Parts: sequence; structure tokens; C-alpha cells
Amino acid sequence: MSSIFDLFKKIEKKEEPSLPISHIIVGLGNPGEKYQKTRHNAGFLAIDYISEKYGTRCDRVKFKGLCGEATIGGVRVLLLKPQTFMNLSGESIAEASKFYKIPPEKIIVLSDDASFDVGKLRIRKSGSAGGHNGLKSVIECLGSDKFPRIKLGVGQKPNPDYDIADWVLAKIPSELEPHLYDLFTCLPDILALLLKGEIEKAMCDFNGISK
Repeated sequence: MSSIFDLFKKIEKKEEPSLPISHIIVGLGNPGEKYQKTRHNAGFLAIDYISEKYGTRCDRVKFKGLCGEATIGGVRVLLLKPQTFMNLSGESIAEASKFYKIPPEKIIVLSDDASFDVGKLRIRKSGSAGGHNGLKSVIECLGSDKFPRIKLGVGQKPNPDYDIADWVLAKIPSELEPHLYDLFTCLPDILALLLKGEIEKAMCDFNGISK
């Protein structure tokens, strides 16, 4: 007759080892109540949505940021919200990348984009910062622009003379918030594809959609 200790051993053997973190998903933004729900914080809002979707929290202080862990499509990821302010976002990401030994191509960055309307997004495999200071910092600190990014539309300036800093640091109008949050519902499917390396399919399926 088996003892209780033998039963415990059998249970322990059936437990699968936790997956190592192989990717980082980063949302760009600025910390503090002052910047909540501003256009520039679309990346933070996206990470909050993802965290809730996968039953985790992005609230552990590490890597000059707030982080959490999740499993998406069978892949273990680190969720990260840099707390260095937008222009120094790369410092936080570089620390996490170095700690987990994760190359740029396995770091997915979510950021705001003021070149298209709220409710639209664009996925890119790599490329320049396009005038976005957060992406510029990421490129500088990683020493590479070869990381996938999901650019979330936050609306275009009302006229060319409008100061871009004032625009992205302004609150997202309440009537447009539903469009942004509807857009977030696409993120689980997009991330599942990106984590499998199917970026071309993700771009084909989701670039240009409108919510």
C-alpha cells in the first residue's frame, strides 16, 4: 500500500516546469496620475488591458519599471511598463533584455502614433523611430531597430501648426476612448502571431483595421 509520501512524489512528478521568459512585451508611456489616459500613454493602457486579459498584474517594481508575467499562446512573456518617462524608455527595456538575455527581435513594443486615427493600428517588423522619442530611446539603448512594434492610433493633430508635445500629452477625448479599447481586443490575436514569428501574417490581417 502506497504511503502518503509516495502520493506526493507522484503529484510532484506530474507538475510541469514553468516556461522560461523568452519575450518581452513593452508598453510605452509616462508614469504618474497626471499622464493617465493621455494619448502618449496608449502603450501603458494596452499593457493594462493585456494584464487583465491574462489574469496577471503589471505591478512588480524592477528594471526601472513595473512588470508582470503572462503566458500567451504557450509563450512565457515579461510585461513591462517603463517608469523612466517616455524619453528614457529604452533604459528600462535594455535592463530587462540584458537580464533575460532576450534579443531585440523578441521584444514587442506598443506605442502611440499620432499619424492616424484612434481605432487604427499598424504593425511593423523594424524601422526608424519616426519622430517618436520613446522609440528613439529604445533604438539607442538596444543598439538596434530590429524589434517589432505595434503602433496604436491616437488621432492626428487638428492642424499642422499644433504643437505635437501638447497634442500627445493631452487626454484622449472621452467619446474616442471606446474606439481605443475596442482596438485593444485585437491585441491577443496579434501577439499570438508575433510570438510565433508570424509577423507578416499579423501585418496582413490587422494593418489598416478600424475600430
